[in-house]
Amino acid sequence: MQKRKLGHSGLEVSAIGYGCMGLSHGYGPAADTKDGVKVIRAAVDRGVTFFDTAEVYGPFTNEELLGEALAPVRDKVIIATKFGFGVSSGTPARALDSRPEHIRAVTEASLKRLKTDVVDLLYQHRVDPEVPIEDVAGEVKTLIAEGKVKYFGLSEASVKTIRRAHAVQPVTALQSEYSLWWREPEAEILPALEELGIGFVPFSPLGRGFLTGAITATEEFASGDIRNTIPRFSAEAREANQALIDALGGIAEAKGATKAQIALAWLLARKPWIVPIPGTTKLSRLEENLGAAEITLTTSDLAQIEATLAAIPVEGARYTEQMMRMVDR
Repeated sequence: MQKRKLGHSGLEVSAIGYGCMGLSHGYGPAADTKDGVKVIRAAVDRGVTFFDTAEVYGPFTNEELLGEALAPVRDKVIIATKFGFGVSSGTPARALDSRPEHIRAVTEASLKRLKTDVVDLLYQHRVDPEVPIEDVAGEVKTLIAEGKVKYFGLSEASVKTIRRAHAVQPVTALQSEYSLWWREPEAEILPALEELGIGFVPFSPLGRGFLTGAITATEEFASGDIRNTIPRFSAEAREANQALIDALGGIAEAKGATKAQIALAWLLARKPWIVPIPGTTKLSRLEENLGAAEITLTTSDLAQIEATLAAIPVEGARYTEQMMRMVDR
């Protein structure tokens, strides 16, 4: 597996990371612990060194799973986790909470669940409008000085917030949604990250599974699957968006690759400091995803993708209105 550095921080990770959320949260029933450990360790065996989790995934159980799976190889991997929700502070579930004392409490608890003495990359999961970002960055800076955290990250943050945080404690990485069917970061986020020397970690790089081509307009999602509520996954939107999948399929066939591999290879080709974190519960999909790192898209390939997809509008919002209220804009 090739390696990449996240911006100017010096933090080096595998070119493709592994997003752990789906093992415990968001996409129906949680995976069995044995199966989850097996997939995570298979990723390690195949060269993945970058693993992404959060206290809210489960909540808590995803960190515990990752801690168990990576304990034998802790010195060989980079663990990223997140604070920012009120799941452990007595506030209503999903409420935002980035008070400095809460950040500290969450970090201490995460360290125990992850079976480690340091978090490699600590993200603010969502920007809390009630807490100045300078206070957030300041608390993480203190945790870094204490040796409990190595690097600081933000998620779904605006350029203004990124700049303010970066002035207090250098931001190593921004994690936000980015893929062939959600390209908003290209307008303002990517230029700002390049200017500041900050890496970019796209989550949902396969469009929550849609870009694999495996999800049809008639497919029914399991109870508890977040796609049941997302407008872009309504039956009507999926049917309309099939044109995107058909186009992606033609490009993939020409390259002797799968749709998922082209979607990931496209992200890797955008910038050398972009590291996508696809997730899966299946070993076959893991192999497929990691194979994207071996695919080289030429300038001609990229131009063809751009021209083909530019003519296909994507239907449906990426989040519900409630979820959008938690996105810093």
